[in-house]
Amino acid sequence: MTSIDNAKCILITGATSGIGRALALALVKLPNRPQIVAAGRRKERLEELSKVEGISTIQLELSGDPNALKQTAQDLIRRFPELDAIVLNAGVQYEFDFKKPESIDTNVPASAILKEINTNYTSNVIFITHILPHFLKLSEQERPSFIITVSSGLGIVPFRPPVANYSATKAALHSFSLSLRAQLVGTNVNVVDIVPPLLTLLQVQGKTEQLSKHWMPLDQFISTVLDGLRKGAHNIPVGDAKTDYEKFEKGKEDRVAHAALEAVKN
Repeated sequence: MTSIDNAKCILITGATSGIGRALALALVKLPNRPQIVAAGRRKERLEELSKVEGISTIQLELSGDPNALKQTAQDLIRRFPELDAIVLNAGVQYEFDFKKPESIDTNVPASAILKEINTNYTSNVIFITHILPHFLKLSEQERPSFIITVSSGLGIVPFRPPVANYSATKAALHSFSLSLRAQLVGTNVNVVDIVPPLLTLLQVQGKTEQLSKHWMPLDQFISTVLDGLRKGAHNIPVGDAKTDYEKFEKGKEDRVAHAALEAVKN
C-alpha cells in the first residue's frame, strides 16, 4: 500500500468549504509538504486559501461543460507538472419529493436532477479519464499517483429518502472506484474512496434530533481520513458509514478484483 506521504502535488476539488477546505489545510501540513492546489467556484474563498503557504488555487466547476474538462485537465497538468494526486470532493445535494412529481424540474439543462448527477458522478469520471494519461506516465517512471474519490455513507445505505438522487450518485461513484481500482492493478495509480458519514458541517433541510445523533464533528472526520490516507488504505469509511460499510460491503472488493483478474486471463 502506498501512503499519501509520497505525493508531491495534490488537487482538491470543492476546496472552498467543508470537507475540501479542511482537507487542503490538513494535507498541506504533511511531513513531505506537498503542493496543494485548491479548486472551487468561489473566488473570495480561493483568495483566502491562497494566503496559506503551500496552497495554490484555481477556479474550477466540475458541473460545467463536460467537453471543457479535457482542456481543464491539460491546463492543470501544464501549470502543475508534479501533479500526482487528485481528491474529487466537489458535490451538490438536493431534496426531491417524488410524491409530488410536478414539483421536480426535469427541463434540460436546468434540471437539478441532471446537475446532481453531473457534478457528483459524470464529471468526476470524465475528469479522471483526462488525468489518467498523465498518471500512467508517472507510473511508467515508477512514481505513485492517487485518485481519491469522496462518496458517502448514503451511497451504501440511502437512509435519507428525500435525497434519493444524491444517494444514487454516490453509490455510482463508489462502485466506479471499485472497478477503476481493479482495472489499474499492476500500475502505480492508487484508487482510494473516502466514505463520509453525516457531518456537522452539512446544512440538512429538516434536520431532526434523531439525525443529529449520527453527526460527526468535521475535525474528527478529517483526522480519521488523514490516518487512512497515510496508512495507504484503499477505502476509508468513517463513523456510521464504517458500520454500514463493514456490514454490506464486506468481500465486494475482493470479488471485483478476482473478476478483473479472470477477465485478463481470458
